[in-house]
Amino acid sequence: MRNAMNYDPSTCLDVDRARAQTPGCAHVLHFNNAGASLPCESVLHAVRAHLELESRIGGYEAEAQAQIAVEHTYDAFARLLGCAREEIALVENATRAWDMAFYSLRFAPGDRILIGHAEYASNVIAFLQVAQRTGAQVDVVPDDASGQIDLAALERMIDERVRLIALTHIPTNSGLVNPAAAVGAIARRAAVPFLLDACQSVGQLPVDVETLGCDMLSGTGRKFLRGPRGTGFLYVRRQWIERLEPPFLDLQAAQWIEPASFEVRRDARRFETWESYVAGRIGLGVAVDYALSWGLDNIAQRVTALGARLRAQLRDLPGITVHDAGQVHCGIVTFTRAGEPAVAVLQRLRAAGINVSITNPGHARLNPGPCGSVPLVRASVHYYNTDEEIDRFCAVLADR
Repeated sequence: MRNAMNYDPSTCLDVDRARAQTPGCAHVLHFNNAGASLPCESVLHAVRAHLELESRIGGYEAEAQAQIAVEHTYDAFARLLGCAREEIALVENATRAWDMAFYSLRFAPGDRILIGHAEYASNVIAFLQVAQRTGAQVDVVPDDASGQIDLAALERMIDERVRLIALTHIPTNSGLVNPAAAVGAIARRAAVPFLLDACQSVGQLPVDVETLGCDMLSGTGRKFLRGPRGTGFLYVRRQWIERLEPPFLDLQAAQWIEPASFEVRRDARRFETWESYVAGRIGLGVAVDYALSWGLDNIAQRVTALGARLRAQLRDLPGITVHDAGQVHCGIVTFTRAGEPAVAVLQRLRAAGINVSITNPGHARLNPGPCGSVPLVRASVHYYNTDEEIDRFCAVLADR
């Protein structure tokens, strides 16, 4: 990726077309893409059209009629992530996707789970619950001087008791991009399974599972993919699918073949449940197609450049402290303002028609310093945002 500060994001994408195809751009300055991005017209139309079909002919009947569109979503993710469609499961959200992978693993007393400081609260709660149930232990890999996971420390911590390496690619409360591919290479050399939480990276960065070396990867539709809420996905490497028995099964995940026996599916749909948000799954496939049509390299270059511009302008404002760690940054920027609580900043910006969000200490308690101890304002850009919006954002923030 070229140097973000020297890259002209206007040459990468037709921003005017992207904004014209995003109805929300006419109504709000949206810097909350790490929470939920504004959907494009084609996603909105796909979801509405299926819901209208359900209202006319019935839910089951509409699903039967939409099978080609539903199945297309698996193919879209296979292209997006560089995998086979049989390695994709579609689920309700990123947490459920991650849980279905993690809770399928088996741990015993003395087993070790290696994690990073950037882990999200839901993941850590699951780690701790399983450790309490099984006697496994959770060990946190230190960060290096830049604030990303320390690769040398990770290698030193691996021994014969390590049963899982788990990493959050991009945390909820920082613009940090962890070196996931390097972690994947270490995991492969050690023959340890690697679970990657890609909730904030899929849709704003190119994410290829072979390059990353992950065995399991979870994500959501609503964030940088610009898909519907209530949608998520899970990738499981083919060699691992049949080695993982999901924590619960139903008639989608398994087949009841005799009164006293059943057979679990052999593809990643063993991690799904039968009931699903059909309109959302269709809209999710459309969102993936839309992202692919722009090109993930192009999206990443623009988002990274906009994030760098926002980060630089914020640092020039009196009283603002930016808290993004690591060597590589993305479109998420977290900051505090001296003398003004994060919630007050959010409310003031919202009154001006600007969307941001807040990350709370309870979301990421393992992070050192302010990222894990005080609420932060989180501003997150996407490719449909503009330099002018960054200027306006900073002007409103400075005017108090």
